[in-house]
Amino acid sequence: MTPDAAELAKKLVETQVALNIVWTLVTGFLVMFMQAGFALVETGLTRAKNVAHTMGMNFLVYALAMLGYWATGFALQMGGVGALGTFGGDTTLSHELAITIAGRDYGIMGSKGFFLTAVNYTPAVAAMFLFQMVFMDTAATVPTGAMAERWKFSSFAIFSVLMGAFIYPIYGNWVWGGGWLSQLGAMHGLGHGHVDFAGSSVVHMTGGVAALIGARALGPRVGKYGRDGTPRAIPGHNVPMAVLGTFILAFGWFGFNAGSSLSGMEPRIAIIATNTMLASAAGAVSACCWVWRQWGKPDVTMMCNGLLAGAVAITAPCAFVGAPASVLIGAIAGILVVVATRIIEEKLRVDDPVGAIAVHCVNGTWGVLALGLLADGSYGEGWNGVKGPVRGLLYGDVRQFVAQCVGVVANFVFVATVVSIILWFLDRLIGNRTSADDEVAGLDVPEMGLEGYSREMLGMPEPPPPPPISIRPRITR
Repeated sequence: MTPDAAELAKKLVETQVALNIVWTLVTGFLVMFMQAGFALVETGLTRAKNVAHTMGMNFLVYALAMLGYWATGFALQMGGVGALGTFGGDTTLSHELAITIAGRDYGIMGSKGFFLTAVNYTPAVAAMFLFQMVFMDTAATVPTGAMAERWKFSSFAIFSVLMGAFIYPIYGNWVWGGGWLSQLGAMHGLGHGHVDFAGSSVVHMTGGVAALIGARALGPRVGKYGRDGTPRAIPGHNVPMAVLGTFILAFGWFGFNAGSSLSGMEPRIAIIATNTMLASAAGAVSACCWVWRQWGKPDVTMMCNGLLAGAVAITAPCAFVGAPASVLIGAIAGILVVVATRIIEEKLRVDDPVGAIAVHCVNGTWGVLALGLLADGSYGEGWNGVKGPVRGLLYGDVRQFVAQCVGVVANFVFVATVVSIILWFLDRLIGNRTSADDEVAGLDVPEMGLEGYSREMLGMPEPPPPPPISIRPRITR
């Protein structure tokens, strides 16, 4: 190769790496904007007297969890991932802590990248941090919906830091950071190991399981259940707000799924984006039809949760299935979210004001199992170091389905255990739940110090003016 040709080849590689970094950053920005969608959905589906509190949690979780992730979480999750292929093969993150069992190393957590110190702060690492951080923040936000309207703000704040610093990163390492779940294929012949393209288990199931444990620990809102245990409807205060938030989430999901390619040079991103759109649409329609048939009227809020359920479910298999399978996955998700919402509320007696558990926990589980069933072998050559494309049970690889099941069980056991321990300590340290009086009156003033809406907007009378202050002349003797 002539010097000119070598220089041209070098510049071409540098250009491709730069484009991949730009693509990853832009899609990360889209995922960050999903915080606005979560805030609108959760606030719209809760009551007007808690607007500032619900919005406050959705706002501050972004900053708190991020700082926890910056300090320790990113290193624990991605510190041993190895060469970042689409970012020029950067090998900065190359230290994985593992335990050895029967001569095999099982990765548990990374150990490089704490605080993003100068030696670890390359452009490739910075891009990876930003993208992975916004995914983590999605998981950290999910419990704020299920635990809304009675979660003490101080407890929420500490929990959010720990979510970013420890809870989310450990399971994330097992799947995306080179940990033991990703190696089930290479070490034990279970397909390609636990495969999750964009986070049905890593993000949504983690957040959903944390939400389930948290909502159960807090108990139901005052007045949610009658004396006979029958649940009572507590409608949200602003349907347009919830619908707008849902559309913002749907928009951000294109970054969520297509961005997980970490490469703008990957043609598969067009299929990934289209599959995401189709599954979310199918989820909205099937949820609407199911509710309409069951109760005689369509429910706008269930349409919203149906769309989100379809998006959650397609997040894991979006790169490995075709369009018909995407519609099927989304349609099943839309029905699941309606059925699961009733079971969670009526049978488990867990009060979830926004349906976060049914959307994220139930359909995150369905998403990774759907990959194990419906991955058609059209993509995934060499995934997790295993030869051949990713195939599900219906396409000849029962072991891939087993690997997906192992990942689901591992997620539930780990997240449920750790979250239970943390909430137990927080309850004894500062308490997790607000007082019943504050909850009934509304959490905005007691917890946040201001009203989310003016009294005039809420149709409430203005408080009486304070009594006049008597000023007497000072007599100097």
